[in-house]
Amino acid sequence: MLSGARGFTHKLFFFPRYLTLPLMSHSRVSAFSTAPNLKRIGTHNGSFHCDEALGCFMIRLTDKFRDAQIVRTRDQQLGFSQFGEVLESLDAVLDVGGVYDPSRDRYDHHQKGFGEVFGHGFTTKLSSAGLVYKTGLTLKHFGMEIIAKELRLDQGHPDVHRLFLVVYKSFMEAVDAIDNGINQYDADQPPRYVNNTHLSSRVGKLNLDWVDPDQSSEKENEAFERAMNLTGKMNVHFHVKSWLPARSIVVECLEARKDIDPSGEIMVLNRFCPWKLHLFELEEEMKIDPPIKYVLYQDDRSKHWRVQAVAVSPDKFESRKPLPSQWRGLRDDELSTVAVIPGCVFVHMSGFIGGNQSYEGALAMAKDALKL
Repeated sequence: MLSGARGFTHKLFFFPRYLTLPLMSHSRVSAFSTAPNLKRIGTHNGSFHCDEALGCFMIRLTDKFRDAQIVRTRDQQLGFSQFGEVLESLDAVLDVGGVYDPSRDRYDHHQKGFGEVFGHGFTTKLSSAGLVYKTGLTLKHFGMEIIAKELRLDQGHPDVHRLFLVVYKSFMEAVDAIDNGINQYDADQPPRYVNNTHLSSRVGKLNLDWVDPDQSSEKENEAFERAMNLTGKMNVHFHVKSWLPARSIVVECLEARKDIDPSGEIMVLNRFCPWKLHLFELEEEMKIDPPIKYVLYQDDRSKHWRVQAVAVSPDKFESRKPLPSQWRGLRDDELSTVAVIPGCVFVHMSGFIGGNQSYEGALAMAKDALKL
């Protein structure tokens, strides 16, 4: 959704101390524009991070800051007091300036004593991106405004509020945590592996490399534009166009679970969709007990059926009830012989997923797995 109708399509325009980005709408404004009421958003220059890139992208999707220019500066030649005056002259300032004051559209999180969190049960300290997402005029939320526009619904609609929370949980909170140096796990042990593929890491890699021969501010600003584009293309569009409509499908399939098997522990998707987070939330909302152990769905390409073991929680690899150990790692005829179920295709070594050529075969695998 953040990559919606107002993506970047034009070149950058520069003058010595500032970067000005073109409008995210159809119009085009240069750095020297004298257009009336043109908003200007400030953030620091130098090395950039995911939070200010995403924050700048999001705030320019709002009614208040649509058509705004981005000004990147931390020119120490101006002197501290004069630099402060430059920031003060801008309509909004993100990730610099040492002030969080939504009434003046100041969104920094580095100052001593700052401890703002998203609320709604979340306790992660916010970055500049989280502050923009959370904050808005008269206590309204910019994030809510952006989502409501994409859904074409009033901000008071339940789906807007639901998606507002889900996007923070599944996308925004990680950006906040990483920028604030918050560990993902409470443990003294080092991680078993390093993950350098997340969004914050990908944005960081867009900074100029120290071996690049051209270290000019122009090249730096071009890299920042690429970072804004990258963050804007992530995640929210998926939630609006794919994740939210899937909720009604999962509700319907959950309600029909006992028609599939009297145990109520097998769910069949009548159409494949992103189901995992919906399942965990709906189990709690609908007070489903016992919880679902296996989900069946058809692979659109092979037309085979999958039987997937439900994880113990959304962020865990372990399954509530893995497929039987005697099936794991086997394929085709060998698996069919051991399972005494025709049409078997495979079972993964971890037991989290298996396949069968037919719906009837996949259902038989799930039913037998409940008993083994």
